[in-house]
Amino acid sequence: MISQFHRFLTQPDLVVLNNLSRDIHTAEKPELSPSHQGDPKGDPPDDATTVQLLDSFNNEASENFQPTVFTGWDEKDIPKPIFRYLVQPYTSWAKRIVRRPTDVVFLTHIVLYLTTSVPSALYLFYHFSWPHAIFHWVMQGWYCGSFTLMLHNHIHNNGLLASRYTRFDKVWPYILEPLMGHTWDSYYYHHVKHHHVENNGPGDLSSTIRYQRDELLHFLHYVGRFVALIWIELPLYFWRKNKKSLAWRTLASELSSYAFIALMARWNLRATIFVLVVPLVQMRIGMMVGNWGQHALVDEVEPDSDFRSSITLIDVPSNRHCFNDGYHTSHHLNPRRHWRDHPVAFTKDKARYSAGRALVFHNIDYIMMTVTLLRKDYMHLASCFVPIGDQIGMSQQEIANLLKTKTQRFSEEDIMRKYGRLG
Repeated sequence: MISQFHRFLTQPDLVVLNNLSRDIHTAEKPELSPSHQGDPKGDPPDDATTVQLLDSFNNEASENFQPTVFTGWDEKDIPKPIFRYLVQPYTSWAKRIVRRPTDVVFLTHIVLYLTTSVPSALYLFYHFSWPHAIFHWVMQGWYCGSFTLMLHNHIHNNGLLASRYTRFDKVWPYILEPLMGHTWDSYYYHHVKHHHVENNGPGDLSSTIRYQRDELLHFLHYVGRFVALIWIELPLYFWRKNKKSLAWRTLASELSSYAFIALMARWNLRATIFVLVVPLVQMRIGMMVGNWGQHALVDEVEPDSDFRSSITLIDVPSNRHCFNDGYHTSHHLNPRRHWRDHPVAFTKDKARYSAGRALVFHNIDYIMMTVTLLRKDYMHLASCFVPIGDQIGMSQQEIANLLKTKTQRFSEEDIMRKYGRLG
């Protein structure tokens, strides 16, 4: 079922996919099963070796350890003189600043955004020009995915940098969030304090379960409601849950952000549109496009299972450029799990994923997952499907039929029966 591996996959993703490929091959040829070759009391040799290898990528004492310095290039891709005289000294310095030695890439991105986005935005306010405005919009559009998933790691782990840089670690999000389309602190309030509490259930304001998840009109309603109303619905949610402090803080965060935009518009309206307004609208649409892809395939029998209400993607945009965001089930199982630990956690928990009938895909990202669902192209989704456990041996048509059952809208009666509550 696994077609050609994408050549830009990260090394851990290649290891994981090779491991899953061996599982498929072994299931199709039982005489080659590792259980016939290894210790029956332990893990099959392939799994044990894979886990050991994946662990070594994150162990600074191992010869296999490599910090992530850039999202677009690995050490092997960098010319040796550049690596030796520029990248290595920078990495040695940066490892003392970030919280974990694997995470040099976070400092790389913070520096990149502060030295490009901020000067570009300021210059637009002082000397607006249409070519620069369009360039700035394109640049921010390119940045916003990686930035948001870097911010995602920041809000789940209370920072990214070493403790002696705590003040700066608290300040940089407030500088960059408005430029990337986020209102101050709203991602934290919505994602950590709301989404991970409700878990795509009936009380989740970004839940997909009340929508037919392969219908365009349902999708447009879903996105439109979030863009237009989340600023007031989220504070009201916290108020109903008797979390009044969170309600006031969320409302203050939204209103202060809008007040800042209005103030900047009085200075330079055209610059404000390109620097603050367009990124805000674009980000909120993009986040719902992504969330739809993450939670469109919901099990009709056990929709509250983390294994059956989210998916795993092994692809380039999600995992190379967005810090292993494709391992969404792993993230819901442990929201504070470090991003570099997702591949090894997935492999260690492979039996649970199989027993839970989890859904795994490759060579497709969340945006294209959403687009493909709205096109009702289940055969293409089936071609990207990576079968595990009992799914191995299913035909492409059987997989397409299986996936179609996971996009069905839940009625209020269904929700009450499956969840025991409506909100």
